[in-house]
Amino acid sequence: MAQILDGRLVAKELKARLRQRVEELRARGVAPTLVLVRVGEDPASGVYLRAKGKACKAVGIESRLVHFPEDVSGDTLRAEVRDLCREAAVHGVVVQLPLPAHIDEDEIIATLDPAKDVDGFHPHNLGLLCLGSPRFVPATPLGILRILDYYDIDLDGRPVVVVGRSRIVGRPLANLLSAKRTPGNATVTLCHSRTRNLGDVTRGAEILIVAAGQKGLISAEMVSPEAVVIDVGMHREPDPDRPGKERLCGDVDFAALADRVRAITPVPGGVGPMTVACLLENTVVAAESGPPGPRHQE
Repeated sequence: MAQILDGRLVAKELKARLRQRVEELRARGVAPTLVLVRVGEDPASGVYLRAKGKACKAVGIESRLVHFPEDVSGDTLRAEVRDLCREAAVHGVVVQLPLPAHIDEDEIIATLDPAKDVDGFHPHNLGLLCLGSPRFVPATPLGILRILDYYDIDLDGRPVVVVGRSRIVGRPLANLLSAKRTPGNATVTLCHSRTRNLGDVTRGAEILIVAAGQKGLISAEMVSPEAVVIDVGMHREPDPDRPGKERLCGDVDFAALADRVRAITPVPGGVGPMTVACLLENTVVAAESGPPGPRHQE
């Protein structure tokens, strides 16, 4: 039976440390503050934002929701994001993705002040990450690093395969894992759902990280029995034990792999809790850094 890499446990311990850091900031008169920007009524976005707001409260971070209708213009949204970033009391601004099709996500992200972009998606912050000197590491990749470190999973020189090439997870994660640092220093292959003979690649991984956004993409025969598997996927499917209900599942066949591999993250309870906890960590880092330098201008 595989070792279960419990993201809830790692997140709980991280949040306990963050509470202490927030208390120290408040003692200095600094109240870490995160603004969450939502556009439209996407149910998944609502769930994620409520989880983020609840987590902020648990560690003492102030949070605020700014909610726009689905038909808000890109110009209006950019102006609001720019104004929020100029507020001295605000340490982090997050624009919940995806945005409606009529809004250019790249333009909105570029409007953020890089010093308050605690999601780490601004081109400036991604550039720093690629250069090996990150300001803010995107929360999901950071959460994965925290899990690997917590369970003492050695990456040094080992073959790691990342399935998924998004700028939110796959690309920054591949850079972090291959960087000359700890955790890191791995030999990384970045592939995706259209990689030819994907199973031949994934079977060579000692650590396999799957963030392709396709339910059940990775089956048991595609994974080495000695592999550590990190499943970033999050999907809903009918629950066979509760007729008419749904359950969450990931990008890998957990039931088949749990009896086969060395270690695996569950869905739910694996990477998800760490994503939220690491967003809080970035917010605390921003507050600890003090007033940023000159504001970014679009």
